[in-house]
Amino acid sequence: MIKKWWMESIGYQIYPKSFYDANNDGIGDLPGMIEKLDYLNDLGVDLIWIGPIYDSPMDDNGYDVRDFHKIDQMFGSLEDMKKLIEKAHALNIKIVMDYVLNHTSDEHRWFLESRKSEDNPYRDYYIWQHGKIVDGKRVEPTNWGSFFGGSCWRYDALSDSYYMKIFSDKMPDLNWRNPKVRQEMIDVGKWWLDFGVDGFRIDAVSHLDRAPFEDVKNTKEKYPLDWFKFSNLPRVHDYLKELNEKLFSKNDCLTIGEVGGEASLESAVKYAGFESNELSMVFNFDHNWCNNIFDVLDQRELVTDVNRLREVFIKWQEGFKGLGWLPLNWLNHDQPRLMSHYGDFNYFNDSAKMLATTIHMMRGTPFIYQGEEIGMTNYPFKDVSEFNDISSIANYKYELSNGLDEKRALIKASMRSRDNGRTTMQWDDTEYGGFSKVKPWFVTNPNYKSINVKNQLGDQDSILNYYKKLTQLRRFSKYHEVITYGDINFVYKTSTKVISYERFNNDFKLLVINSYSDQEETLSIKNYQVKNIVLSNNDIRFDQDKIYLRPYSAVVLEVEESI
Repeated sequence: MIKKWWMESIGYQIYPKSFYDANNDGIGDLPGMIEKLDYLNDLGVDLIWIGPIYDSPMDDNGYDVRDFHKIDQMFGSLEDMKKLIEKAHALNIKIVMDYVLNHTSDEHRWFLESRKSEDNPYRDYYIWQHGKIVDGKRVEPTNWGSFFGGSCWRYDALSDSYYMKIFSDKMPDLNWRNPKVRQEMIDVGKWWLDFGVDGFRIDAVSHLDRAPFEDVKNTKEKYPLDWFKFSNLPRVHDYLKELNEKLFSKNDCLTIGEVGGEASLESAVKYAGFESNELSMVFNFDHNWCNNIFDVLDQRELVTDVNRLREVFIKWQEGFKGLGWLPLNWLNHDQPRLMSHYGDFNYFNDSAKMLATTIHMMRGTPFIYQGEEIGMTNYPFKDVSEFNDISSIANYKYELSNGLDEKRALIKASMRSRDNGRTTMQWDDTEYGGFSKVKPWFVTNPNYKSINVKNQLGDQDSILNYYKKLTQLRRFSKYHEVITYGDINFVYKTSTKVISYERFNNDFKLLVINSYSDQEETLSIKNYQVKNIVLSNNDIRFDQDKIYLRPYSAVVLEVEESI
């Protein structure tokens, strides 16, 4: 069996601007991360993914990189980054950075040069086209839509042509067909690995190639968003194999790709199979939307589709069995808060713990998103002016154009807004949740007085301390091997209320049961002999060959097969 250091890790994603503000300017920073490393170490985390901290105009919260070799001054300095790496490594914590391959900022030196003339040496670093003539007028080269709304082409008057940008107008796409671009990005990665980082989360990795520049057909939309024009195209794999050969494999670094664009299981295995020679793992988002969020206008009406959620878990867990390794995560900086999405506010603690158990006991490398470990929730947006995220504003405008009034459009956009995951971390019950002593760059959820780290550290029954139990169980208990590397088999597959699976190896068999019901549920366990209750989030009752589950129960049992 292939074993790598990152298979035995527990990850934690930091959204830099919102984690902790050490210098009290209202923005999270590297010294703040250094100060909180002991907290993360105590949580049981030994792998940190830090969102983009490069020099940036911050049009898209740092994913618009102006200089790959500088730290943006709002976060600190390269010296601060060096101190963070050194302290983290002293605590046996690895550091993973965002590696932005698809685009740069329009203020990047390469793009500024690229605009100057068609014969500029940097012109072919980006995707430039002159457009086409329709009814005597020059228009965009294609009708392709952008992820952030509108056209994926932007007219540039300086060079009288269009550049492609599948995200923000200020984020021109790099031309990966140019070998000079590929070498430049390999050099960037090597520079950071030499600096001391342990790997990369690779942003928008599936978007590195483009289909032929032909219009989307049979559409009534002016700029239809067709993922297949720039997602998961065959040549992307060639680029990643080159990166792996020249960079990743030489440094034993962790590489996690963000694969959107409706990637199939087969495509994901191509990216991150043990034999792919491309990436270590890929994030997918199939399990992030297994409810009715697109159909309702009230968070209280959200219903988790348990069957669909189970099917997604089975698809990826069984599909990767023996072929590759998966990250395990509920959310990241682009999704609603877990508790507002899948949790139940009437059974807050138990549903939070149950959701954590579902993910953390599966096969793969778990990732916690900042604040998830204390049950942070969506922000109660009252006006669109409170949005910071450009895609959330675009979604609001889209809902207005579809006939919703302002109030309902706001609710609709708020429920799935990326801003929910970007509110400031809630450390204690002081003003601004202890994130800063001054007004933060972004909002703090008003429930910080009841939901915060300080309160939960002192409560042995808290969500935070339950997460610690899960991390200790995976990393340091006698069940380490079976949880980390053991096989997985889903059971009770006809239940509409329970997601359950076995984890087993030659030494142990664990039965993991997670109830997604707000009612008491009963399961037959006549096929099992219970040897030990390894972990549970509430009182579990047994009666002969039955187990009685309270609302949102989670239980991990050491079992043997009944004879």
